[in-house]
Amino acid sequence: MFNRKTKASLLASSVIFGSLIATPAMAQDGSDEQAQSDERIVVTGTRIQRQNVDTAAPIAVVDSEEFSLAGAVNVENVVNTLPQVVPGITSFSNNPGNGTASLNLRGLGATRTMLLVNGRRWMFYDTNQIVDLNTIPQFLLDNVDVVTGGASAVYGSDALSGVVNFRLRDLDGAEVGGQYSITERGDGDRYQVHGAIGTDFAGGRGNVTVFGEYYNRDEIFQGDRDFSFFALGGSPLQQLGSSLPPQTRLTYRGDGDVTGTAFEANNNLAIFGTPGDLRDYRTPGDLYNYAPVNYLQLPQERYMLGGYGSYEVADALELYAEVAYVNNQVDSELAPTPILVNTTLDYNQLLADGFINQATFDQFAQLDATETGTDANDGLVPVQVRRRLEEAGGRRNLDERNSFRVLAGARGDINEFLSYDAYYMYSRTRNANIQQGNASLSRFTAAINGTGATQINIFGEGTLTPDMVDVFRIQAQNGDISDLQVASAALSGTFGDFALGAAEPVGFAIGAEYREVNSRFIPDEFLASGDVAGFNAGQPTSGGYNVNEVFAELNVPFETESGMRFELNGAARYSDYSLDLVGGVWTYALGAQFQPVEDITFRAQYQRAVRAPNVGELFQGTAIGFPGANDPCAGDGAGGGPVPTGALLALCQANGVPAANIGNNAVIQPDGQIAALFGGNPNLQEETSDSWTFGVALQPQFIPGLTVTVDYFDIVVEDAITTISLQQALDLCYNQAQDLNDPRCATFVGTRDSQGSFSRANPPVLGGANIAEFSVSGIDLQVNYGIDLGFSVLGNGGSDLNLSFLGTWTESSDTIPDVTDPTNITTCAGEFGLTCGEPTPSFKWTARASYVDGPLTFSTRWRHLSAVDDDDDGVTYHVERIGAYDLMDLTLSYDFMESVTFTVGVNNLFDTLPSSPEFNAAGQVTNNTNSLLLGDFNNAEQMNTYPSTYDVLGRDFFASVVVRF
Repeated sequence: MFNRKTKASLLASSVIFGSLIATPAMAQDGSDEQAQSDERIVVTGTRIQRQNVDTAAPIAVVDSEEFSLAGAVNVENVVNTLPQVVPGITSFSNNPGNGTASLNLRGLGATRTMLLVNGRRWMFYDTNQIVDLNTIPQFLLDNVDVVTGGASAVYGSDALSGVVNFRLRDLDGAEVGGQYSITERGDGDRYQVHGAIGTDFAGGRGNVTVFGEYYNRDEIFQGDRDFSFFALGGSPLQQLGSSLPPQTRLTYRGDGDVTGTAFEANNNLAIFGTPGDLRDYRTPGDLYNYAPVNYLQLPQERYMLGGYGSYEVADALELYAEVAYVNNQVDSELAPTPILVNTTLDYNQLLADGFINQATFDQFAQLDATETGTDANDGLVPVQVRRRLEEAGGRRNLDERNSFRVLAGARGDINEFLSYDAYYMYSRTRNANIQQGNASLSRFTAAINGTGATQINIFGEGTLTPDMVDVFRIQAQNGDISDLQVASAALSGTFGDFALGAAEPVGFAIGAEYREVNSRFIPDEFLASGDVAGFNAGQPTSGGYNVNEVFAELNVPFETESGMRFELNGAARYSDYSLDLVGGVWTYALGAQFQPVEDITFRAQYQRAVRAPNVGELFQGTAIGFPGANDPCAGDGAGGGPVPTGALLALCQANGVPAANIGNNAVIQPDGQIAALFGGNPNLQEETSDSWTFGVALQPQFIPGLTVTVDYFDIVVEDAITTISLQQALDLCYNQAQDLNDPRCATFVGTRDSQGSFSRANPPVLGGANIAEFSVSGIDLQVNYGIDLGFSVLGNGGSDLNLSFLGTWTESSDTIPDVTDPTNITTCAGEFGLTCGEPTPSFKWTARASYVDGPLTFSTRWRHLSAVDDDDDGVTYHVERIGAYDLMDLTLSYDFMESVTFTVGVNNLFDTLPSSPEFNAAGQVTNNTNSLLLGDFNNAEQMNTYPSTYDVLGRDFFASVVVRF
């Protein structure tokens, strides 16, 4: 019997001898045969049918073979490697995460990226109206088109940063396939099986394709990798963690004399080192290491069924339909619930119950006796309780999404010059979210202060019995229901034989569309009331809107007898929203192409795009979150930032931080996360964006097989809807306004407790507003080259070498959090950190080389990210710079009799991972030579790196087989 290590070794041995990558996986403008065909085609970015694939908007095309060569069963695994994309939520997003995979084009946000399937809207999954990439059938992809710049004039709301169109292929035959993947460490198993069958019928006038898939992915815990086993932070970098340990930490909150008690040594903090025995609290030794029991890779199970077909009833009528159903289950796993309550302890009862020993009783009695007023000798001690509820088990969050989409339409040619296309689409996604390991705050508090029916023992590690756990443990659940309806009709064609010069006829498209979105978030009573510790509480959300639209496009080509070609195109759309503050809005675009000779094409385009606020942004009920941030009042001159002085010191004291605690990071901010409330705003208006693209495409005849495209892009999003990050809000108030009466500080008034720490009972409130401006600019470079080598290793008479390169230079990626202060600009090109979040390298590219010898494909891929710097100039972190990052992947594929394709490969060939930390006796990292290893003050991912950007699996093997009938 083979164990998992053996499986990994066998798979490795079958892969290692493979090298170099197959066929150009990315092509800019399609094949010559397609371009020369008389058949009119539809290109992503326009509704006008054309005889060529050249457009004014730059389009990057990812071929379907890229997915098989990369061993990618989930769409996210290829799309997130594209240079135009900054990773969104992925399979490594455990906290935060929601079991989905999103696409974030140009780093402007998933809500500003439009995803289409076959040129039409797909189903979204939540109140933010984002498409889950897990619902797209990867094994049926023909190609993926990535269009840069706003495309609202063509497709409507949401296309501010661009459009990504997933094209599915028709089948004439049957296909069955499967894939298995495993890491070199013998974990993270992934396997998939799929089947599809399609057939032409009625003499080729119809086609139908049906498909099914099953996919399963095993979990990997952070404790399974050395670099993520400990929660790291501080300066110097060291083992840190949570201030809510399983032994229970107490903060004395009264005014009694702490001299000689366990509370004396460390700012009124003490811990039960052994059950019932209170001693002084020591950092970092008493911090709880939550990392090992968190997921590194989330487990997933997916079932997918669907089909699509068309039938040409007559020359003027072709009916078509699509249907898809996806059941997707994804777990997330966090450390046991951390609970924090302020209450009083009846120390006489605790001694009688045997929960504390005599020494601890004596300390409590001394505190009680020295308190002032009515609190003296009342038998109660006021404390803050912090405990990790290990006995209640881990926090498991199961998301099960059931999504379906149906579409029916008709299209056809009215005459030689005109055609029509009309369809109706309905989609619905329902998510059932079940949470285990939560606790009721009210029940827990009553059970420790003597006001409840049952007293529980929290005074030491492992002291809670199963019966005690049942007193406060709750299973919470919530649900999401989202639906989308689209009714669209378009008329396209040409103005007969009317053409300018020797060019093709003038083309146009006109149409109308109705769209309706609705979404609800339904929490249970615990989550809605806020009486829950564990997963975040939230209020119900419900809302929707509709929009009526008309649109038009025009394409005017000119051509001289010498072959010089010039083409103008324009598009406009008027949208009337049911939202009062949006109402009627215009979007438009104007583009041009100039081809002085056949080898060179210049192109340029301007687009004005609009995005209406989504249901979540408008109507989301208040929900609590715990973002990573640095409290400026907690600065200690080291990892916590500079010690407050001057106006900052005065503001901290005015905001309720005791003078004695200023600069005391351990008291004011014991954790890297701070509680905050987030909610919707029904008074939001639309966002707008202006996009400019300029480029050139080169196909020199003297170098056959070479295509080079270079495109400059500049996108500015104004009136951007944003809930600024907690870190940005803190910076605006404490480092810029420095006046508690300034509106920028209003959210922090009355939010601190008696120690000066931000209160979890009354946290800051952050809401969305049209106050930000986002901008991004840079250059995309794409090179494809193929050559016949003139020889064959396998005796096939010849072989091909194909090279491709797709790269992006990000010139700028800027955010103005609040346009009332335009001087406050966050620059994120080439940076990462608490403000910028996920790294945005200045240079990112994917390059492929392939040797194709008949049935054999021998391939390699090179993925590169340039170095990035920390975005906070005011604090010196242990890691200020993440160095350049390169991954190499290998694949070998072989076709047997053109009916069976067998592929093996290895990703991350050189096992590039964050370094495994080594520690000295004080728990400090002594060998941080690999800058991928970060502390938690640099990022909030809690894996000591950015797992969606930098690989965390290590050397990873896959094998797949596809059989065609």
